[in-house]
Amino acid sequence: MGINLIKGQTIDLRKDANDLDRIVIGLGWKIREKKNGFFDGLLGKKDDAEFDLDAIAFILNGDGKVGTLGNEKLENGDVIFFNNRRHPSGLVYHSGDNRVGGSGDQDDEQIVVRLNALPPVYSRILFLVSIYKGIEKKQHFGQVASAYIRAVDGKGKEMARYQLNQDPAYGGKCLMVFGEVYRRDSGWKFRALGDAHATDSFIPLLKQHLA
Repeated sequence: MGINLIKGQTIDLRKDANDLDRIVIGLGWKIREKKNGFFDGLLGKKDDAEFDLDAIAFILNGDGKVGTLGNEKLENGDVIFFNNRRHPSGLVYHSGDNRVGGSGDQDDEQIVVRLNALPPVYSRILFLVSIYKGIEKKQHFGQVASAYIRAVDGKGKEMARYQLNQDPAYGGKCLMVFGEVYRRDSGWKFRALGDAHATDSFIPLLKQHLA
């Protein structure tokens, strides 16, 4: 088991102690169970639609900006998400959209990074999770019982984990910036962030990271 981080805490991803050739950023969540009333059961009324949470990564340069957006669909650019699962370099890729996630028993989605091979132009990777159509469906992180981000090295050893605690401030928030890895001197660090936003789209945040 890796180090359990609190919001804002940073740790070194040490090359001498971890295999950084291939790291996995695992993201998982569990939706808080909603109890139906007696009459709901009689009428056959079900809980709200299942949550569809999506993992996203912004691959940033030394200025903290996304250098390449790719085409109009954001394909072949520096934003990794369900529509652009593999970076043009092949060094960062997405496990795929898990539409039935939320069991809480294992990673619901993963983003793999060949950390040691990343060219120097890339200095930082932000990891986000958005709730698809969260505003329309009235779904938000205040309804998520537990969520986490973890960093696992190439040998399967968990290096760090950040568990998101339930917080009333997350009510109405549909996008979460969970954490980041970034260069420092000749190595890499991992930082827990836990910054929530009301939007259910990553585009407004992406605009803040454009040159």
